[in-house]
Amino acid sequence: MWSVIDSGRRRCKGGGMVSPAAELLAVVALLAILGFAITRPRGLPEAVVAVPAAVVVVLAGAIRTERLVAELSSLLPVVAFLAAVLVISELCGAAGLFRYAGSAMARASRGSPRRMLLLVFGVSAATTAVLSLDATVVLLTPVVFATASRVGVRPRPHVYATTHLANAGSLLLPVSNLTNLLAVAMLGIGFLQFAGYMVLPWLVVLAVEYAAFRWYFAGDLRLGAPPVAGEPAPDSPPWFVVAVVAAALVGFVAASAVGLDPAWVAAGGAVILAARALWRREARPGELLRAANLPFLGFVLSLGVVVAAVVDNGLAVAMAAIVPAGTGWLDLLAWAGLAAVLANLVNNLPAALVLLPLAVTAGTPAALAVLIGVNVGPNLTYVGSLATLLWRRIVRAHDHDAPLGEFTALGVLATPVAIIAATTALWAVTSLMGA
Repeated sequence: MWSVIDSGRRRCKGGGMVSPAAELLAVVALLAILGFAITRPRGLPEAVVAVPAAVVVVLAGAIRTERLVAELSSLLPVVAFLAAVLVISELCGAAGLFRYAGSAMARASRGSPRRMLLLVFGVSAATTAVLSLDATVVLLTPVVFATASRVGVRPRPHVYATTHLANAGSLLLPVSNLTNLLAVAMLGIGFLQFAGYMVLPWLVVLAVEYAAFRWYFAGDLRLGAPPVAGEPAPDSPPWFVVAVVAAALVGFVAASAVGLDPAWVAAGGAVILAARALWRREARPGELLRAANLPFLGFVLSLGVVVAAVVDNGLAVAMAAIVPAGTGWLDLLAWAGLAAVLANLVNNLPAALVLLPLAVTAGTPAALAVLIGVNVGPNLTYVGSLATLLWRRIVRAHDHDAPLGEFTALGVLATPVAIIAATTALWAVTSLMGA
């Protein structure tokens, strides 16, 4: 489990204060990583800058050796879990699970844009909850494009739904978002306990987002588009894949009950699906390695190291002076609001790495409120999460665009209300459960 930040002690190195030069270096490294991650020139992976930046920070002594070891030890199980889930998601896509979902949505919608939107909301929320927001953005968004064309509805509201539900729909389970995994590791709470706290806020967010979409895209939802024939989709879901995913979810619950790291369960599911795919020659070893996205895993580890250096070199003291001390309703709103603002300034993963250790000291409700801010808040701007930036690239690859003004207008309409409503629900739940 992550240790809680002792800001005063960790600012010291060998009994003295860390130099201003080390502080400046850590901040510059973080800004360089975020700038590259947002722009990604020539499509290069984020690790191209993140890994060297972390190495420079370590060699310059901006982070103490024992702090570095503790940070990597804390992040490695989370990163291993993430790698396994990425492989599972990719193999689900290769087996036709998302194409089947698109076919089922097309049949159930019966040509109605409003019914199609409701179905996309449901499938996107379920995909995000079970397979993470990356699966929704990368694997489901292209399917939604194809399904909208096949049904004969305008794709705009349905495609926007995948990115909003990738972020806002990632509150339910620890596996839904990397930020959730970080919080669970710090808090030491179980799979079911986390879901118990977050199920009502999750449902509230979905309701607010759906109402906002129905109002904002009312014109698109009244009109159709010429249907376009697409590739045939499977008539039934890939039952073996579905069974493995369901077994993994049960395994996560069982693992948390006995104190076993859920990364082992995720790894088991990934190995079973990978072995089957290799045996049936549906995948090659190189494809499975690419599915694990090693550059992104390196980015996460490197970002954690650099953020730890920034925190240790003064940010923890500055943040501790402004964060709330309690877990009342107004305190939780402040935690969520601060997290949302920080996520849209520096991206949600660094925001979580900065705020979660501080929130843990205030209590479980504060840490969960931070998750509401860093998960739902990124729908305000493109830079709020890496998933949103990736979604924009996918949209452009399908000859569509998501103008900044439109994206922001929809975010301003839905996101503040969703954060306030979800935080209020969290306050009610944690008050009743005595957290």
